[in-house]
Amino acid sequence: MKKTIIICTILFCSTYLNAQVQFIQSGRIEFEKRVNQHAPILDEGENMWNVEILKQIPKFVSDIYELKFTSDKSVFKLAKENPNNKYMWGTKPVDTDVSMQDFKKGISISQKEVFENTYLIKDSSRTWEWKIAEETREIAGFECRKAVTKICDSVYVVAFYTDQIPVSAGPESFGGLPGMILGLAVPRLNTTWFATKLELVTPTVGELNVKQKGKQIGRTQLTTELSKALKDWGKEGARKMWVAQL
Repeated sequence: MKKTIIICTILFCSTYLNAQVQFIQSGRIEFEKRVNQHAPILDEGENMWNVEILKQIPKFVSDIYELKFTSDKSVFKLAKENPNNKYMWGTKPVDTDVSMQDFKKGISISQKEVFENTYLIKDSSRTWEWKIAEETREIAGFECRKAVTKICDSVYVVAFYTDQIPVSAGPESFGGLPGMILGLAVPRLNTTWFATKLELVTPTVGELNVKQKGKQIGRTQLTTELSKALKDWGKEGARKMWVAQL
């Protein structure tokens, strides 16, 4: 009798633990993108003009983005612009920007508006040199581990990913980690993306194949074009380049 009870208890515990470990293969994640608008102005130093600008615009603006994904594809785009935001030039979200990743084909396609030009950046999936750390934090109910990489050789990007969603994707065109990125920060852009909720829904084929347009270009060619166009823009030009590389 005691052996039967022990066996039943073990089976119950095993079933319970397996139920707790859910590996999510598809869904919709909402992200809050938050931008500190005052930081770039303060970097320029205090003067009468900058002081007046700081009085006119809020320090932070935030908007809601969404990432729809399956084990094969992901699509990241604006979901809801905050109507109460008062944007500084260059921080207003573009509702036509979209980043799409095809994991089976190993390609990424991003539509981005840069100044008055619309680019369709089509290339092989990006290779990120991540360094995984021991630090963890909880985001949207998931335990996430920290990882760090760089864009443009010197601009650090901090990510937090969870292996409970074994899909190598995240905000913008980021991925390449053993799980979904639920938190992202680019300190030099004063910008963060953090997941606020996950919906366990499977996106339709149409939702994962968003129509895109623009001047088709590769990432290397885009970098070359923007480097020439922004060479005399100073810090503002550097920030524009970094945004284009996300």
